[in-house]
Amino acid sequence: MASTKLPSVLSATDEEIQLLLSAQCHIGAKNCDKHMEPYVWKRRPDGIHLINIGKTWEKIVLAARIIAAVENPHDVCVVSARPYGQRAVLKFAAHTGAQAIAGRFTPGNFTNYITRSFKEPRLLVVTDPRVDAQAIREAAYVNIPVIALCDTDAPLQFVDVAIPTNNKARHAVGLIWWLLCREVLRLRGTVPRTKDGWDVMTDMFFYRDPEEVEKQQQEEAQNKALAAGEQQEDAGAQQWDVTSAPQAGSINPAAVLESGALDWSAEPTTTGGDWAAEPAGVSGGWGADAAPASSGWD
Repeated sequence: MASTKLPSVLSATDEEIQLLLSAQCHIGAKNCDKHMEPYVWKRRPDGIHLINIGKTWEKIVLAARIIAAVENPHDVCVVSARPYGQRAVLKFAAHTGAQAIAGRFTPGNFTNYITRSFKEPRLLVVTDPRVDAQAIREAAYVNIPVIALCDTDAPLQFVDVAIPTNNKARHAVGLIWWLLCREVLRLRGTVPRTKDGWDVMTDMFFYRDPEEVEKQQQEEAQNKALAAGEQQEDAGAQQWDVTSAPQAGSINPAAVLESGALDWSAEPTTTGGDWAAEPAGVSGGWGADAAPASSGWD
């Protein structure tokens, strides 16, 4: 890594260098643009160009200082037509207050004031100069400075500040946006410059496949349904049948003891005699003929 010209407080730590290497931010392309040669460290035997990580960090700090110098955060516009950077620019805008354009860039956003989505930013940050060429061209028409994440084969026309990095890998793109967002917040004084000053993880800036997200949501829903069914079964097993029990307070124990009305050891007595005895006034059984009733019509 080349000797840095940054102050010691802005220099990269070992942890940040390890993050850049683990995310493969130093892996370039097989082709190399003439203007990107100063950022290339060497070329591997298989033809892949390796980017100088020290210069990548210097450009991240420079870009963060430019973004932090803009008084109104809403005057910064971040653009990503590449899917790997769309979630990153949305998170960057949410944390720094910038405007985000994720997805297709509508022509005329910076030049046609009649359109509904017309914007007049003071600074433009793009993920890939080749994919976001329309945004860079319109920014050149209206004199907007441009910061871009550039690979070794990226065209640097109309680009004012190039951050050399691998802009084709999801982890590399997300990590660069995360480092840029953290450095902007540090320079603004929102986040302290400590190891655990910003508790937002880098995973929040990484691209997530919609199919994986849908599959994860289905698994979570199934787990919740199983847990709810088990809870209902446990609750049903613990419930007692109390419908036939006397209501609370219906029997006064003191009154029962004083009157002696309830003797559980005594045999029950019937008021009408023996239940098996035939009722009085019945001469025969069910098969006996009924006696003719006297009628006053005769």
